[in-house]
Amino acid sequence: MGTEEEKKPLLNHEPNDDEEEELKGCGGSLACNPRRGLHRYLVLIIMCFLSFGSYFCYDNPAALQDTMIKDLSINESTFMGFYSWYSWPNVILCFFGGFLIDKLFGVRLGAIIFSLFVTVGQVIFATGAMFNSPIVMDAGRFVFGIGGESLAVAQNTYAVKWFQGRELNMVFGLQLSFSRVGSTVNMNVMHPIYKAINTALDGYKCLGVALYVGAGMCIFSLICALSLAYFDKRADRVLKRKVLSSDEKIRITDVKEFPLTFWLISVICVAYYVAVFPFVGLGLVFFEMKFGFSPTLANSVNSLVYIISAGASPLFGFLIDKSGKNIFWVITGILSTLGCHAVLAFTFINPFVAMSIMGLAYSILASALWPMVSLVIKSNQLGTAYGIMQAIQNLGLAVISLVAGIIVDSKGYLILEVFFLAWLCLALIAAVVLYLVDASRGGLLNLSSTQRHSKPDELAVN
Repeated sequence: MGTEEEKKPLLNHEPNDDEEEELKGCGGSLACNPRRGLHRYLVLIIMCFLSFGSYFCYDNPAALQDTMIKDLSINESTFMGFYSWYSWPNVILCFFGGFLIDKLFGVRLGAIIFSLFVTVGQVIFATGAMFNSPIVMDAGRFVFGIGGESLAVAQNTYAVKWFQGRELNMVFGLQLSFSRVGSTVNMNVMHPIYKAINTALDGYKCLGVALYVGAGMCIFSLICALSLAYFDKRADRVLKRKVLSSDEKIRITDVKEFPLTFWLISVICVAYYVAVFPFVGLGLVFFEMKFGFSPTLANSVNSLVYIISAGASPLFGFLIDKSGKNIFWVITGILSTLGCHAVLAFTFINPFVAMSIMGLAYSILASALWPMVSLVIKSNQLGTAYGIMQAIQNLGLAVISLVAGIIVDSKGYLILEVFFLAWLCLALIAAVVLYLVDASRGGLLNLSSTQRHSKPDELAVN
């Protein structure tokens, strides 16, 4: 073989029409041809539903809080344990999820395996309810948690593989929106489903059957994982794509190189999130007791954070991309959430107002906070950094969920709200310290978008 022939595959980066695989029939149509943009967007729809079942089932306990406590004869502490047992495995696994996908399973097999964990975990959870066994239900949530966060990592990996260099920010926003849609649908349909089943069954058996409906949603997401694996493998063959790999290796030694600004971002993350998700987990009975709402109306109010953030997250992400000033937006989100919790705790103003504003505030904070990590951490350490940040967040959620349940059992909801307000104050203090530390180092995190584009060298920590 001649020298030029040996070099040809290495130098020929542009596809050669003569060498391309010919796609015939339906496989060559706009919708089925991986070389066409329409096919990518159809795959994106499947990609967005990959975690739908996981997010739908995550808040099954919140949607059925009152009936679950009554049917199983458990207290709030045991109830909130269903959230803690989800978070415990993710204190470790979310750190290694990207590593497992990148180095062991691959994204296709990884997504299928994690979807199976989610499905099996929900089945165990529902079976535990059928036999009135909170211990089995805890085991189910633990198995469910093994797959839940790692499945989100697989979803993000698919997004990068299919959309890197194109519309990646929009894709991440859509995925976040669909995750919130799954939570919203759960909040608004699980109680009517329970009531419909209650005509034939009652007590914990009715609860178990209702939770099996959630398992059906997980099976739907598993089908999406299998479909994505097929389309991704086909696209690799047709487009002659190389296997996706990453230099973001898990290295514990990287931790000593992380700046103070990263640790302050992590403190903000855990202090803010523990004041939102555990509150939603306990919100149903809170709205029933304080405002006299029916279970259906209470679920509607409780789901507003998810409904609002589903639509607002992509919009705020776009706005923050254009404006910059990330720390300003983070402080705005924290202050707004502080005000919402204060209104819910100390007034009887219609909670629709406070929960709607909290949904906007959550969208603002999430859109502004997570991208800041890429501005302070080198690209080859981002996998480790995000893993540590998620591990800290899940540790906080696991512990605070248990503590929140104990507070409700022993002190009531007013003290619980004061507890959440204290965490938000901690998040606010950390945000102010972050601003001061960042300002002393040039203020890169709070630059406007125009200033960032004019100072690429200063921002090149990557």
